[in-house]
Amino acid sequence: MIRFEQVTKRYPDGTTAVDGLSFEVAEGELVTLVGPSGCGKTTTMMMVNRLIEPTSGRILVNGEDVATVDPVLLRRRIGYVIQQVGLFPHRTVLDNTATVPTLVGWKKAKARARAAELLDLVGLDPKTYGPRYPEQLSGGQRQRVGVARALAADPPVLLMDEPFGAVDPVVREQLQDEFLRMQEAVRKTVLLVTHDIEEAVRLGDRIAVYGQGRIEQFDTPGAVLGTPATPYVAEFVGADRGLKRLSVTEIEADDLEQPPIARLDEPAAQAAAWLDAEGARWAVVLDAAGDLHGWVGVDELAAGGTVGDLAHRMNSWVPVGAPLKQAFGVMLQHDAGWVAVLEGPRFLGVLTPAKLHEALRRSVDADARGVSRGQVDFDSVADA
Repeated sequence: MIRFEQVTKRYPDGTTAVDGLSFEVAEGELVTLVGPSGCGKTTTMMMVNRLIEPTSGRILVNGEDVATVDPVLLRRRIGYVIQQVGLFPHRTVLDNTATVPTLVGWKKAKARARAAELLDLVGLDPKTYGPRYPEQLSGGQRQRVGVARALAADPPVLLMDEPFGAVDPVVREQLQDEFLRMQEAVRKTVLLVTHDIEEAVRLGDRIAVYGQGRIEQFDTPGAVLGTPATPYVAEFVGADRGLKRLSVTEIEADDLEQPPIARLDEPAAQAAAWLDAEGARWAVVLDAAGDLHGWVGVDELAAGGTVGDLAHRMNSWVPVGAPLKQAFGVMLQHDAGWVAVLEGPRFLGVLTPAKLHEALRRSVDADARGVSRGQVDFDSVADA
């Protein structure tokens, strides 16, 4: 969808902002451009919609050289979100959002209907927020309106320059969550500029790590964190890159252990006898369908009755596919030695700290070899 071919931007004073840049962004892919201030990432993005003209090379969007397209028409076909948002203070939120559809000739009713749809998509009730003015919104709400406005004419490409940088950390995380949910629904081709490696890792399908005017590594978040291509990348992503990688490594069924199981309607004495024979001190409690009900300790089973009468609610659980970071957080929050992993209500197994560590190491090894995690023999990484 977006292709850079040996693109260079050199200013009259001799400064080279971008030097011989070549990379491609696939349709529906979200690529984050990350690096320190002045490294050329914003220049890269602004050359796509010709706010900055390259000195040499070509940039193609959907196979079309952007240099051959009228800049005004080009910008109306590309969504653009900036940190400062840039809403018109004298226009309502609904009319701000409808700006581009109106400019490209949509009828007012259609443009407003599209604006209302997009406000709802970014989590703002159009009936509540549509009539308001930008000064009546919080910083996070204005940022959401900026995203909605960029999407209003349904552009195939979205450019985002530090879109969540002007809000506090809590709101920033909420906006990131909302944007990921929205991107799952609309699947735009996105270039997102950030200086924050954690934001780049969290949002990007792939990451371009910039040095000075060049891309030092262009790969998946897991690969950048697990196998940095250069010492510069290793230093940029930080010594705690293993912890950062927890946020991009998903829990898989093969990562789980199978604990003792007791059934909801099972007599307590029967379950106690079985657990005692196995040398186990607790069991996960499931119903007849295999759905998680809770857990029970062997000492409590001496009270008699059924397992279901004695079971405790299970608070430490996560869905399969959740990041390892989420599982680790749940363990710490509940002071638990493991977390249950579910697929819907169905119990799959438990993730222990040892298995979490194994999953992380297996993931790093898989990226280094270019294979799936299931193809990695753990013996091969145990001695690494």
